[in-house]
Amino acid sequence: MNNLPHRHLITMTLTVDFAGMISIGQTPAGLRRIAPVTGGHFAGERLNGTVLPGGNDWVVNREDGVMVIDVRLTLQTDDGAMVYLNYQGRFLAEAEAMSRFRKGALLERHEYSLAIIAKFECGDSRYSWLNNVIAVGTGEQTAAGPVYSIFEIG
Repeated sequence: MNNLPHRHLITMTLTVDFAGMISIGQTPAGLRRIAPVTGGHFAGERLNGTVLPGGNDWVVNREDGVMVIDVRLTLQTDDGAMVYLNYQGRFLAEAEAMSRFRKGALLERHEYSLAIIAKFECGDSRYSWLNNVIAVGTGEQTAAGPVYSIFEIG
């Protein structure tokens, strides 16, 4: 069996304004909400910087209990390059844990799974390599927002 070749790209910490979350309401897709991302930071061997305010997480809580996330962010590297980051994923937990989570509870790490697929875009030639990166990640819940470990595949 072959191992999937991967390399740590960044660890990213987001600050989310949970109190400022907008509820669109129950739609055919599920309960739709929009959570503002107000900032954060990221660090890795080849990429470091700040998450700029103005991003959002378009969240859908599906009828089957799964929370689907769709996040769009603007990153600024320490040396001034602007990077667009878009990722989709899902937050899975047993029904009882998900009920506590929806009420604002912090879950224990073993109670949930948060996984994402990420895509980067950058017009700065110093970071043009990001345009071809295939990335996946896992996340951990904190009171301020998620912390992701994102890995480049292949």
